[in-house]
Amino acid sequence: MPRFAFPPNLNAAMHSMRFVLILLVGCCCATSQGSDSLETVFQETVQPFLQQNCLQCHDDQSAEGDLDLSADRNIEDVVKRFRHWSVVLDRLEIGDMPPEDSDVQPTTEQRDAVIAWIESLKEAEAKRTSGDPGLVLARRLSSSEYDRTIRDLTGVDIRPAADFPIDPANEAGFDNSGESLTMSPALLKKYLQAARRVAEHMAITPSGLAFSPHPVITPTDRDKFCVNRIIDFYREQNTEISDHLFVGWKHQQSPAGGSLDDLATQHGVSAKYCHTLSNLLTDSAEKSDPATIGPIVALRTMWNEVTQTTETETEAKQHCEDIAKFIESLRQSLIPDVPNLTAPDMNPGSQSLVLWKNRQFVANRRRFAQDQLPPLPDLMKTFDPSRFKIPAEEAVIACMLVPESEEDQATFAEELNRFCDVFPDQFLISERARVYLDPKKEKKLKGRFLSAGFHSQMGYFRDDAPLCDLMLTDAQRATLDRLWLELDFVASAPMRQYSGFIWFDRTDSKFMRDRVFDRYRAEDKDCISEDKVRGLCDAYTEKAKRVGASEKALAAIRRYFDDMSKTFRSLEQIREQSEPVQLEAMLQFAERAYRRPLEPTDKDSLLAFYQYLRTEGELDHEESIRDCVVRILMSPHFCYRVDPTNSGQADPGSVFSKLSSGVQPLDSHSLANRLSYFLWSSMPDEKLMELAAEDQLQDPSVLAEQTRRMLSDARSQGFVREFMGNWLNFRRFDQHNGVDREKFPTFTDELRQAMLEEPLRLFTDVVERDGSVLDLLYADHTFVNRELAMHYGVDEKQFDSLLKASDSEDGWIELSSANEFGRGGLLPMGVFLTRNSPGLRTSPVQRGNWVVQRVLGEHVPAPPAEVPELPEDESKLGELTIREALARHREHPSCAGCHERIDSMGLVFEGYGPVGEMRDADLGGRAIDASVVVGE
Repeated sequence: MPRFAFPPNLNAAMHSMRFVLILLVGCCCATSQGSDSLETVFQETVQPFLQQNCLQCHDDQSAEGDLDLSADRNIEDVVKRFRHWSVVLDRLEIGDMPPEDSDVQPTTEQRDAVIAWIESLKEAEAKRTSGDPGLVLARRLSSSEYDRTIRDLTGVDIRPAADFPIDPANEAGFDNSGESLTMSPALLKKYLQAARRVAEHMAITPSGLAFSPHPVITPTDRDKFCVNRIIDFYREQNTEISDHLFVGWKHQQSPAGGSLDDLATQHGVSAKYCHTLSNLLTDSAEKSDPATIGPIVALRTMWNEVTQTTETETEAKQHCEDIAKFIESLRQSLIPDVPNLTAPDMNPGSQSLVLWKNRQFVANRRRFAQDQLPPLPDLMKTFDPSRFKIPAEEAVIACMLVPESEEDQATFAEELNRFCDVFPDQFLISERARVYLDPKKEKKLKGRFLSAGFHSQMGYFRDDAPLCDLMLTDAQRATLDRLWLELDFVASAPMRQYSGFIWFDRTDSKFMRDRVFDRYRAEDKDCISEDKVRGLCDAYTEKAKRVGASEKALAAIRRYFDDMSKTFRSLEQIREQSEPVQLEAMLQFAERAYRRPLEPTDKDSLLAFYQYLRTEGELDHEESIRDCVVRILMSPHFCYRVDPTNSGQADPGSVFSKLSSGVQPLDSHSLANRLSYFLWSSMPDEKLMELAAEDQLQDPSVLAEQTRRMLSDARSQGFVREFMGNWLNFRRFDQHNGVDREKFPTFTDELRQAMLEEPLRLFTDVVERDGSVLDLLYADHTFVNRELAMHYGVDEKQFDSLLKASDSEDGWIELSSANEFGRGGLLPMGVFLTRNSPGLRTSPVQRGNWVVQRVLGEHVPAPPAEVPELPEDESKLGELTIREALARHREHPSCAGCHERIDSMGLVFEGYGPVGEMRDADLGGRAIDASVVVGE
């Protein structure tokens, strides 16, 4: 495994990651040397040195290595092109320029004099510009910043920049600088497409704006959005009775271990229902309850047995499950059979009849419907408690024996009613098949979430009253009510259901084939008007009565039309009342998108644009709001990053307005943006904006506190991915397709993604524990998942053992003593070894160049165009090894200088193949020689 030694003073100085961050923003030191003396030395010492030793190869004619030093006539020229002079300084300090074969070589004193002059000039410029950031260009958001900003702005990861071209990088390899992030007409069109795509994910709700993971333009997509949110809410609720019983047992065993509410929260169950069960089953409830027979007494008998004799949590969980099975089995035996409601000439799947049956199910969820069940003795024959492994079985069976006298049977029935009230037959129904057909066959039909149970008609039915009444808090119930309202509002579900009713009864049902129904058609937009609903109700009811419908059926029909009309009128009123709310939500969206408070001109402009769309554009309210969102996302206030100052605010009409001259402090919102895009590569959150509004971010202690908070947030991975990916040139490795999959079948998409993740986890680890930056080079550990561990040669049993011991939630573990597998630190990671290989062979040149440029920070010029390439396939090198082929390569005069520096840095990795696998021989069967000599 390759190791590199650095000077001891560097090892001592670069001790912590905090030191590295300080270096990024620290001040430069001062110098006492004046500009006049520097100019004199340049003319009298530096210029002659260049003339004698450099300009033969680095003038305007040759400019080898992209370096022309002939144009620099004075200090001002040098300062303007100081990046070139940084290269000169590096080469002079290393001592490889002029090259060894040069006819003329400077003396040590001459070389030291030029080095000292460059260092003095650097210090003088640092002092002169101390505190001056220079010209800070307004720049657009990079593609990754755009995606993350949209994610945090909307709450969903839409990634609309996926079709953007790859952002160009600056000279340092970073793609987040003003000189590289320009805007072209073609890219502007991409931004417009992205803005429209985001707007298509927007749903307008009674309380404002919401965003969906998918477009919500079509009715089907709106259904999917609204239904999924309700289903997600339901899935978050634990309705398992056994889990609630276990929490009650745990609290009863150790009351000092925490309140019942706290235990319920820890175990993810309803505290409200836990209290209900506790009040029902504990000794205090038993003392105040005189009942001696029935299921409640049976449950108390079982519960006392469990709480008094069970010692371990494992046994308690099993007993709680047995009791829950007893409860559920008894409850299922008490569900009455609800027959279909029918009427002559009406299809049994007609909406009014199906909804009547649904309401009967709801009415029986928490009651003992004795009038719809067999006599108690016959009913209880179908239920045998001895089938369950329950505590105190004999005592329980005694409690469940139905008495003979009518008076005692009435008491028993009342106890069953109490039992059903606490233990509903269902807490909620999220999937319902066609309820008017054979239940056994229909039960197999899944996936119709929240369905009312119609045939070939859309329609939803809410059936969650036991959940709301027994388990949810007031806040949770309000949330669920809002989600159901938004299903009606966003998806226009009742209107579409009613249209489906008219269509069904004119086609499949044939009930509305009479001429009296001709004016009521599903395709008419006014079919939901109060006049037409009332008219259809009268005509429909009159025919049903004429053909012999029962009073029960007629009542169901009238209720159907009444309920639908009330819903339509309510939604019409809500739509009218919510328009101002949605306009205000649009302005709030703009404020968050602009990442600063809106100026009055911002608000006026957006509202004027909305009115223009409504009047001149003849768009409806929703379409106008959607286009306003597109305008917001196309504004330079969103797409660009501009930093107004406290004393030089930009004209809100133009983000490119001229700021005050000179160096000015950033205003609070600009500081919030700087911090957020540095640590998250995304927009500030609500907390950061609140502090900015109060001008508290200027306080160093507050700034430090927020930095710590933001680094602990998962969004800090934005900084890790952008900084590490750009610095070490691997950010787009998940799109790397340079590997021959037939030659290297182990290189799967999963392995490629794991390779990309490994350096990010190591860097995150160093930052979180404030480790030494040298750990990136010298660490003897790394992070792997199963795919990467197998690729690195870790035994599968060993990995499983480490995974079990780590309690990892995502399958990643820290691999200690990674040097046993030739790993540890950044350098031998598969991502870099693979990224810097052509595909069918290794490339010491690319790998060495990566180390020299990306890790050591040295400048290496581009190779001359006429240099021949090595064979693409390692097995076709003939008798030469890659080392020998490179030795011949270095014989080329224009190649020797650079290759002497980079080849040794790459040859040390020859023990790793083209996809970073350990190897003893190359693809041509030749033994590997990874020995190198550095710095002789």
